[in-house]
Amino acid sequence: PGSVSAAFQEYLQHLGLQDFPCGLGSWNKSCLNARRRPRAQPAGLEEAVPAGEETPEALLELLRDQHSPWALPPDCSPQERLLREVAVLAPELLHGSRVFQVVKSLRILDKGVEEVDEGVLRFQQLEELVLSANHIRTVTSAHLPRTLKVLELCYNAVGDLQDLCAQPPPELQHLGLGYNRLCGPSQEKHFTVDFWPNLVSLDLSFNSLTDLLGLVSQLSTLQNLRILVLQGNPLALIPTYRGFLLDSLPKLSILDDIHIWPEERQQFHGLARQPELIRSEARVVVSIGDMKGLPNPEAFQQLEVGSEGPVITYSYCVTYQF
Repeated sequence: PGSVSAAFQEYLQHLGLQDFPCGLGSWNKSCLNARRRPRAQPAGLEEAVPAGEETPEALLELLRDQHSPWALPPDCSPQERLLREVAVLAPELLHGSRVFQVVKSLRILDKGVEEVDEGVLRFQQLEELVLSANHIRTVTSAHLPRTLKVLELCYNAVGDLQDLCAQPPPELQHLGLGYNRLCGPSQEKHFTVDFWPNLVSLDLSFNSLTDLLGLVSQLSTLQNLRILVLQGNPLALIPTYRGFLLDSLPKLSILDDIHIWPEERQQFHGLARQPELIRSEARVVVSIGDMKGLPNPEAFQQLEVGSEGPVITYSYCVTYQF
């Protein structure tokens, strides 16, 4: 599938919401039809379950028992469990377009998605959208529900944020853009309070951001920002990188997955007022701990004096790609 909508339809088929023990079928038809009819029997009396049918409780047990062939894997999302159980208890809620009203969290990972299409707007209650490990190059903000609080786009090919920042979801609290193709200094301008007034967590790790001063000046406007991940960018190689960020963004609680303690912040107090210490250079030391599969040169040094044995010279080239 090339779009989120197409991937979602495949996702629904994978969940089997219309198949036993979910949905409506010969296994529960009488029970569900009885719910729709006015109660004819006296209060307190329950109709017997017809032969060949199951009670909703028995069907739920087939979904929840880890040894059941219909059970979801242990690592499945809470959203998947919820949809399966709703499909047992009230399958009419998931009929047709109604399913879009139930979904609050949508996770589509590594499904070849290239486009966040307009169909995503049908998820009127969507709060979390995770599209990691796909092939997305750009995101049109007009196609994102305004209710969105979490947007995760890690491991994609996003190189420009202009379309995403045109009308971003105003309540967004987490934005994940790690392992993409963001290059500085053209993209730093998109990380201000004008676009993300409620942002608490921002992941920009493993991109190609280079302008530390420019990025910090934008991030300093995000008054709610508490979690920031920048490791893997060239700017993270600057010697004063962590200290400058800690002093420049005093409300941060976690930087690069490391908690910030008051003692560490105090250690770098005043560094934000000394931008001249930030130099656009970095020193990288690479140490080779072990090499395997190379001929031992000592074996070729045991030739007798005057022998006419061949002299074999080996040379090696080690390449590092940054």
